Amino acid sequence: MLNRLEMLRIFCTAAESRSFKEAANRLGISPQAVTRAVKELERLQGELLFHRNTRHIQVTLVGEKFALIAKERLHAVDELFQTSARDSGNELQGRVRIAAPVGFGHKCLMPALMELSTVHPQLDIDLTLSDERVDVVDEKIDIGIRIGFMRDSRFIARQLAKINMYVVASPDLINRVGRPASIEDLNHLPVTGLVDRNTGKLWPWIFSMDRQWMPSITRFRSADAEAELMAIQNGLGFAQIPDFLAQDLLRQEKLVRVLEEVEPVPWDLYIYRPQRGPVPQRIRLVFDHLVSRLSVR
Repeated sequence: MLNRLEMLRIFCTAAESRSFKEAANRLGISPQAVTRAVKELERLQGELLFHRNTRHIQVTLVGEKFALIAKERLHAVDELFQTSARDSGNELQGRVRIAAPVGFGHKCLMPALMELSTVHPQLDIDLTLSDERVDVVDEKIDIGIRIGFMRDSRFIARQLAKINMYVVASPDLINRVGRPASIEDLNHLPVTGLVDRNTGKLWPWIFSMDRQWMPSITRFRSADAEAELMAIQNGLGFAQIPDFLAQDLLRQEKLVRVLEEVEPVPWDLYIYRPQRGPVPQRIRLVFDHLVSRLSVR
């Protein structure tokens, strides 16, 4: 059962939103939690506070009056705790544990974290970069970055961007062996491979229409994406890599993009945090900063 103060916070956010889902996203809780809080508040007040349809909500006249009073009371409570926090001077100090894939962490995450650390030097960033599966609950991770599917109900997740996968090679290699005209042509060309640390096997290459291709013979393979990228630039083989590793090198004409017509549907990039208890201000600060920076890669 929600306490009444939290119930009022949910109600006031819902009153400023177009739907319970939007209110839930703003609060970092589930839409069901918003619905339950509103229903309980309506039961306690004995009045309908929202008109609802399948797409939108609209606060009633009674709800509008109640929201004005509720906001004043909540503001007074917030002022009480903000004064206490200012007096303690510790609201933005402390450790924030973050987990992310290795390649994305080096290329995109680190610049955003360094920017934040310059402005807030009292933060203690504890960063884990790994392409292996991380148990964020057991390892007490505060914020995570994930590429691909995100369907774990234990987390509050937000989609940041799309990740494209490109097949690339060095200009020198293309001058020597030519460009592949089809996926099948890759069987007769030198390629590199990225090893999945979880299985010890190569990651398959993915293409449009859910097609996959698995390298059988490679000139170079590694579980380290940056090592593979160095091999690609030195002309050891064609490879499939994410756009955040390829874009600068493509602009500098150090790599060439091929098989563009069969590129796969982009993957989703998510930021998430465990769904547990109140969120400390330092964690919310880092979370919001990363949302802002990584959404405009």
